[in-house]
Amino acid sequence: MGVLDVGSNTVHLLIVDAHAGAAPIPAMSQKYELRLAEQLKDDGDLKKSSIKSLIEVLNECNKFIVDHDCDELLAFATSALRESKNSEAILEQIKNETGIDLQVLDGEHEAILTFLAVRRWFGWSSGRLLVADIGGGSLEVAIGPDEYPELATSTPLGAGRLTREFFTSEIPSANEIKQLRNYVKKTLETDFSGLLKSEFDHAVGTSKTFRQLARIGGAAPASEGQRVQRELKFSSVSNWVPKIAQMNYAQRAQLPGVSAGRAEQLLAGAIVAQETMEFLKLDTLEICPWALREGIILRRLDWFADDAE
Repeated sequence: MGVLDVGSNTVHLLIVDAHAGAAPIPAMSQKYELRLAEQLKDDGDLKKSSIKSLIEVLNECNKFIVDHDCDELLAFATSALRESKNSEAILEQIKNETGIDLQVLDGEHEAILTFLAVRRWFGWSSGRLLVADIGGGSLEVAIGPDEYPELATSTPLGAGRLTREFFTSEIPSANEIKQLRNYVKKTLETDFSGLLKSEFDHAVGTSKTFRQLARIGGAAPASEGQRVQRELKFSSVSNWVPKIAQMNYAQRAQLPGVSAGRAEQLLAGAIVAQETMEFLKLDTLEICPWALREGIILRRLDWFADDAE
């Protein structure tokens, strides 16, 4: 089974060996950094050059899909295409030129499917879960005791988006950082106030930003495997934010777990993480290696199981 994720920063093709009742086992992973969210014009349309690059990448992905004899492809897009005013035309062009039927997920469904992946990873012993995910374009938080969350909220507090909107240089001014922090605080108070009434037993962070921050704070590297427990402490984030704020992109890329492609948006992501953890009164987030892509795979496998019955 292939999973094709067209995100704000990257296009990621993940091919897995999967069947109902088993954990999906990665067979191949290929990433392309297109930064689509940065290619939206002032009128809201995605640039023609970016559409062309995306189609070229998708055609290359098709070759991997054929080479690995995929039985099925699950292809989806998140905030970059979701917010493009010409998204319908782009999706039609993609289908005509690549044969890929790309589905656009809304933020709530991103939160729901990510929550499912985290629930399956940690199991029922985790009790009521809180799951937070910082992407390039949005922040999702979901809470609940089951596989389907009671509350699932998405807001445009993505690390890439905020970097573009608030910072004008590699080392932003104190005023720019203050403006960003105030904006994040106000957005959390407006969009996530309902979460404060919900109790939870286990708080989890997933996806790239939280994993990077945990690694910077001393968590085990990816080479030690998925099953090693990793945590992100609020005290660690608070300690690192002012340090990161004084680093240029090259210096950030020297930090453990931070790639050159992600260095630019590291500071904004760290501020969102810090403010979110403070707002939700989280001292610690445990890091989950599974996220949206795994959630989509698991949901599809559930459908296979239901059909078999």
